[in-house]
Amino acid sequence: MRRLKTAIIDIGSNTIRLVLYSYDKNEGVREFGNLKTVARLRSCIESDGEMSEAGIQLLSNTLTAFKKVIDDYEITDIKAVATAAIRQAKNKNKIISRMKKETGLKIELLSEEEEAYFGFLAVVHSMDTPSAVTIDIGGGSTEITLYSDKKLQKTYSFPFGTVSLKQNFVSGESINESERKLLRQYIKNQFNSIPWIQNVNFPVIAIGGSARNIAQVNQHRVDYPISGVHHYEVSKDELVGLNEFFGNMSLEQLKQLDGLSSDRADIIGIALEVFLVLMEVVGSIKFQVSKKGLREGVIINRVLQSNPEAFDKYNVFEENAKRLAYEYGRGEEELETLASLSDQLYRECCELNFFELNLEDYKLIKRAASIYAIGEYIEIDSAHQHTFYLIANQSVAGINHKEKVKLALLASFKNRDYFRRFATPFESWLSKEDLKKLRDFGALLKFVYALNVSKRNIVKKIKLVKNENGIIVKLAAKKSVVAELYQAERQKKHLERIFKQPVTIQFIEKG
Repeated sequence: MRRLKTAIIDIGSNTIRLVLYSYDKNEGVREFGNLKTVARLRSCIESDGEMSEAGIQLLSNTLTAFKKVIDDYEITDIKAVATAAIRQAKNKNKIISRMKKETGLKIELLSEEEEAYFGFLAVVHSMDTPSAVTIDIGGGSTEITLYSDKKLQKTYSFPFGTVSLKQNFVSGESINESERKLLRQYIKNQFNSIPWIQNVNFPVIAIGGSARNIAQVNQHRVDYPISGVHHYEVSKDELVGLNEFFGNMSLEQLKQLDGLSSDRADIIGIALEVFLVLMEVVGSIKFQVSKKGLREGVIINRVLQSNPEAFDKYNVFEENAKRLAYEYGRGEEELETLASLSDQLYRECCELNFFELNLEDYKLIKRAASIYAIGEYIEIDSAHQHTFYLIANQSVAGINHKEKVKLALLASFKNRDYFRRFATPFESWLSKEDLKKLRDFGALLKFVYALNVSKRNIVKKIKLVKNENGIIVKLAAKKSVVAELYQAERQKKHLERIFKQPVTIQFIEKG
């Protein structure tokens, strides 16, 4: 499968969402359209267990509107999936048959195991956390998985979600303290019924809109310096503080809260209670948020069925870095050249004891080399500013936020002044030693990039030689190096600051 355009319709208990995806071998999975409506279908389940006519009509109207959008994009590959609200409705077969007749869409009713599995797929293909307990809390069900070394171990689906918990435990607009105690005890009893999550001490990874909203609100509260919630990490203590913050607000105040969708204002506190109880049962101190969930899992599974080697869950960043570089105009040969030269220069520096060879540093430098100065795609004169923004403020699969900032600082390095400006908002994240190391590594990459200024990939080898006059940088190239020689002479000052010695450039042309 080389190219694919797919429409995924996710019929949940709280929201119904249409997401348009494309898949390309080079660019991977890309989202190019996203629409949602808040339906609260779980609230439409009546006392006899059937979905009301109003709920069915709401579903039909929404799917009809979504189908028009899909037709406008001329997408024929459509997958409509339904979860707890329809799964739990006694008249589910009638609903599915009626939707096919009224909208032309065939709804696939996901089992509890399938729903959990798709969430797991999305997490392990977009995050580098090797082992975790995942939770996807919807409006009418909550899916839990346990995975170890990125292999799925266990799944379980609980027949409760934020909407159903609100119906069963909250009498007014907001939950009161006695209701909160009953809710906590109920959730704890439910989680304690599955022994395989108890005290495993893995991080808890939360999937879905409630988790994203919690992350966004917390980022506003702490004046978080970058955007994006994927792989955002919050401590248990921070979540406890956020829970108290929510508890002191009225429903109207919650609706006005930055980062919180107004349609989740009445259920966000319930979701947070569930997350906190799960962390207690798991024995976790780390709460991570995945922006990727059921829908991404569905499209990943769709691609894997045609090409089992399309994704590598054990090298998530490396795979996505290639796609990111490709998106911003970088070819495969250029990627290989930058990676090879940065590898060689770092090792040569270690040989001469300018750095201590460290696997994590080595990996970081090679990662940054592949996306160094990608901001040139937007504008060459301000490439470094664009590079920092592009990396720091988008979801980069396979790395957490601290790693993303380190990567952005390296890949955007222009000079010490720009580095200081970009690094200032993150001084509490990084030690002085970290910042010095990153500045030096950025300088290495700046020099390496100069060695391929003509984009001809002609410089093949770097050798450092120390003599009584300083450091000689010997460069083997296969063609004329006029442009590369000029740029290397201009940028050698960055090496001189690291070496604290004069640097001499020697190009050796080899046929």
